[in-house]
Amino acid sequence: MSKLILITGGARSGKSSYALEVCENISDKRLFIATCPTIDSEMSERVLRHQEERQGRGWVTVECPVALESILQTKANSFKVVLLDCVTLWVNNVLYAYEQENKALTDFIIKEKTKTWLTAAAKMNATLVCVTNEVGGGIVPENPTARLYRDLVGTVNQTIGKMADEVALVSCGVPLYLKK
Repeated sequence: MSKLILITGGARSGKSSYALEVCENISDKRLFIATCPTIDSEMSERVLRHQEERQGRGWVTVECPVALESILQTKANSFKVVLLDCVTLWVNNVLYAYEQENKALTDFIIKEKTKTWLTAAAKMNATLVCVTNEVGGGIVPENPTARLYRDLVGTVNQTIGKMADEVALVSCGVPLYLKK
């Protein structure tokens, strides 16, 4: 891959809008990988708002809740920049799939899954921009599943962050580069 950029921040921090700007400054051949499942009306409205934000701006969108490596190995090769929004929901989707099969998702497993799609991305001739939530700055969740989810997201964010060429933390719509 040409470059790996990780953009993180809290909920509604402006990270997705900033990621769109970053990608649009790289190339007009852009792929948007959406990981959000539309499970209720609130999520459907959120997805619609994000779709409207990209409308008319030259984005090709593909929905991919879990199998990122497949998209990165096939569709992504036709683009110069790929935006993955968002990693946090991808972790949610993987955790849900594991729970549906009564399997335990561990830090080791999620880290290996992350490395698998990052390896696929490394073979692309494109920049990969990943959007994720920073989940470690709040209160420790009360229930075990929420704590596991927070920990898994932290593991994934660290894995991507260590491999990334650039890492930006967005707060109040303003990026602060942690790694450049």
